[in-house]
Parts: sequence; structure tokens; C-alpha cells
Amino acid sequence: MEKDRLEIAKYRLSRAKEELEMAKQSLQNNFLRVSLSNSYYSIFHAVRALFSLEGINSKTHKGVIYLFNNHFIKKNLLSLKMLEILSEAFEMRLDADYEDFYVVTREETLEQIENAEYFLNEIVIFIKKIYGVGQLIKFS
Repeated sequence: MEKDRLEIAKYRLSRAKEELEMAKQSLQNNFLRVSLSNSYYSIFHAVRALFSLEGINSKTHKGVIYLFNNHFIKKNLLSLKMLEILSEAFEMRLDADYEDFYVVTREETLEQIENAEYFLNEIVIFIKKIYGVGQLIKFS
């Protein structure tokens, strides 16, 4: 595997972890819409880390969802739950960012953070198992 792909994956996983931490901090400060956005971006960067190892890229968020589905879900490499988490997080992020008077509850925001944490952990496990690069990023 190319060193560049590994470095990109490592960087993107680091960004995913950072976004997840920011989502938690935003929730603590009661910035629920910001927290939703951070949760989504944690998931988004985790997917893009996986894409970098496969040499896949997309210039759009919908493209990321489409490619994730085609390359990993339809081939039964990852569970349908992963696609559902990604799709729901994307829709909630759009609503939170662009809908006037969008109301989100603390419980929904906490659920999104938990989903993002689950998603990121599953991606890291998958990368370690399939690509044998456990040293990419160290966190649980």
C-alpha cells in the first residue's frame, strides 16, 4: 500500500476524532446544532479515511454516501447500520445547518454523538482487520 494513502487515512481519522471531541464539547455547552454538524463530520472523515486506503474519492457529500454504499455495504463488508448512521447524520446536519428554526433535542444530539462514536470505532476496527494497519491511529 502506498505511503501517501496511509498518511491521508491517518490524517482523516485524526480529523474524525477531533470532530467527535468537538461534538461532545458543543453538547456540553448546549450548542446542539453545532454538535450535530460535528458528529456528521466525524463520520464523514472516517469514511474518507477508508476511501483513501481504497483509492476512492468523491467531491460531494452525496457522492460519499453513494460510494460508501456501493463499495462497502452492497459487498457486505460493513453493516447496513453503518449506511443508516451516515445517511441520517447527513440529513440532520443539512437540517441543522440550513433550516430556519430547526429544533433538535439534547437526546437526539446525544444519540448522534453515540452513533458517530460507534461509526468511527467500526471504521478503525475494519481498517485494522482488512488493511493490517493498526498503527494508523491510537484511540478507543
